[in-house]
Amino acid sequence: MMPAAGTLKYDERAVSRLRALYGRYGYSQYRMRKFEEYDLYVRNKSFLISDHIITFTEPSGKLMALKPDVTLSIVKNSKDTPGYVQKVYYKENVYRVDQDSGSFKEITQVGLECVGDIDTYSICEVLLLAVESLREISDAFVLDISHLGIVSAVLEGAGVAEEHRAAILRCLGEKNAHGVAALCAAAGVDAGHTASIVKLVTTYGEPQQVLSALEELPLCDSGRAALSELRSVLAVLEGEAPAGSIRIDFSVINDMNYYNGIVFRGFLEGIPSGILSGGQYDNLMKKMGKSSGAIGFAVYPDLLESLSMPQKEYDIDVVLLYGEGSDLSAVRRAVRTITATGKSVTAQKSLPGKIKYRQLCRLTESGVETVEEHA
Repeated sequence: MMPAAGTLKYDERAVSRLRALYGRYGYSQYRMRKFEEYDLYVRNKSFLISDHIITFTEPSGKLMALKPDVTLSIVKNSKDTPGYVQKVYYKENVYRVDQDSGSFKEITQVGLECVGDIDTYSICEVLLLAVESLREISDAFVLDISHLGIVSAVLEGAGVAEEHRAAILRCLGEKNAHGVAALCAAAGVDAGHTASIVKLVTTYGEPQQVLSALEELPLCDSGRAALSELRSVLAVLEGEAPAGSIRIDFSVINDMNYYNGIVFRGFLEGIPSGILSGGQYDNLMKKMGKSSGAIGFAVYPDLLESLSMPQKEYDIDVVLLYGEGSDLSAVRRAVRTITATGKSVTAQKSLPGKIKYRQLCRLTESGVETVEEHA
């Protein structure tokens, strides 16, 4: 899908389309303040993408923080109501440390949360909206899906001790089969169970092929239930998503202290990092004293800048040079005449450095003269 013509930037148009999409599915907009009590974030630092938080003290002495996350606020304000699912979407700015510069950056985040009495339909709907979100931005997309219930069952069946799990999960996220095997050996995992864990690394791709391979894993009852759920959800997605756009990939790993069940990540052609990320986070709900379930995702439209900003041949159509004693009305008339033809123009007393222009003109007593012109 090519960006439509208009005055909005590509990322702004994408945000507008996403908000309209979520509204059509009955999601209401969730609005929050720019800041929350610091205590909310410090108690859940490991849930956050970055543990760097901008804080300030209110006149009352209470320590506050500019929000680095939206989900925690939604969970905090949610209510446990049997049989009810709260469906909200948001468009908020969050404040995180930029990995390249090391400085704080304001990031636009658009997403939705489905909180409450979650069932399989709720999971399917959120995943379908993730697919539609990616498709609203580009036809060239992939949604990678994993199930932490299967991962957990394989690790438990192998008898992997808690102290070894984080390192193994990190290698799984990196698709490092050799590293997984080495860590399993160090943890005393036998060859058969090591092969099952390594299989999670090496088995990925088209859903039906991967599902068949997963049937061969020695799963416990909870693992079989997770596999059955994954199969059911993918059967719904199969009829809705373009061929080749859905993959099973167990390198999609989120913190299992907070996440459970299905997790996923969306990618667009031309953007190296994931633009969409989400999953079930029932464990976070429990940690925050809630009995409900939850699933949601976030989209990061700031990443679209690399798609929406192709290298321009020219920065400006016309550079108009005028002298120190030029008639200001004449300068204004010349600028107005040029812009009336649909061209962009910058009026300058001297040629700006490092500017790419199509036409260089000079204002003289007899009018506007072309000094240099590029095709």
